[in-house]
Amino acid sequence: MEKIKRFIDCYIPTENCNFKCSYCYISTLDEFHHKTIEIEKSPEFIRKALSKERLGGTCMLNFCAGGETLLSKRIVPIVEELLKEGHYVMIVTNGSLSMRFDEILKFDKELFKRLFIKFSYHYLELQRLNLLDTFFDNVKKMKNANISFTVEITPSDEYVPHIEEMKRICKNAVGAIPHVTVARIENGDIPIMTNLDKEHYLKVWKSFDSKLFDFKYKIFNEKRKEFCYAGSWSYILNLASGELKQCYRGRVIQNIYENLSEDIKSKPVGCYCPEPHCFNGHAFLAFGVIPELESPTFAEERDRDCEDGTKWLQDDMREFMNTKLKDSNNELSPKEKDRINRKNRRLCFMKKIKRKIKGLLKIVKKKK
Repeated sequence: MEKIKRFIDCYIPTENCNFKCSYCYISTLDEFHHKTIEIEKSPEFIRKALSKERLGGTCMLNFCAGGETLLSKRIVPIVEELLKEGHYVMIVTNGSLSMRFDEILKFDKELFKRLFIKFSYHYLELQRLNLLDTFFDNVKKMKNANISFTVEITPSDEYVPHIEEMKRICKNAVGAIPHVTVARIENGDIPIMTNLDKEHYLKVWKSFDSKLFDFKYKIFNEKRKEFCYAGSWSYILNLASGELKQCYRGRVIQNIYENLSEDIKSKPVGCYCPEPHCFNGHAFLAFGVIPELESPTFAEERDRDCEDGTKWLQDDMREFMNTKLKDSNNELSPKEKDRINRKNRRLCFMKKIKRKIKGLLKIVKKKK
């Protein structure tokens, strides 16, 4: 059985979308640039940059854009090359672009077992654009081809009157009700996006019996102080530029496109995470960047049992998603952890000083 070596969240800097969801992280900040960013590097080059030999083993690569991931025509060929390399790949999509799924179906069928599609179920936009049937037709295309998938709702207050209808439609189409994530507001503290009180919010969204929701809600707003291996076992990669970071607010580690013979560097975050909380811990923590933290496996968060006896995850994908990063990586000694934490503490202190100086300079500039 293959085990996950590293989890890499591959960001596509396309801040453009064919949907306009009210709860979208980009649209709420008014940051849609209405331009699809095409990846300049060839699929073959990116495969070399992310080779199994360079990364140390088989990895899980997640493809997600600021807008709709599959608007870029280069993404599907890149995914195909990375699947050929032997990695497991996830694609986050609104499920509306049928031609992209038709392109995927042209892959060698052997590659299907390592591909996972996360279909974001944006119900009201699908209704508004008359794309609901298209969405579920594309989900069924993947299901019928034995490609692993999940259907997920972003829990917006505006969906509450439509919940039972959303469940029914999904269950009739693909055999089970959707999973649920936790929506966030992109400000300093990254709080939950809702006007509902806690009791009502939980009552409404727990009705989906989603392990994804249960775990993500549990860890939301909890500052992580344990030793985190992000920057060593997991990374954030800008797929366009090649910039590799520890995590979302973490340090830039290297540019993986500049020297393909250079090893991928290891610079773990340790106990000094700059985030207020691990808002995407349903992925990073579930895969095990903090080994001692109890969590469901990623497979448990994504799979569903269908009425016809099938599941949303295929066997190979389920086995791989059930592994943890500690299964393929060695933990550092207490002495090594202490050395890394001392260094990271100094870096955090210097960042705070720089922010204060920058703030003071702004005040002085305004007074002038």
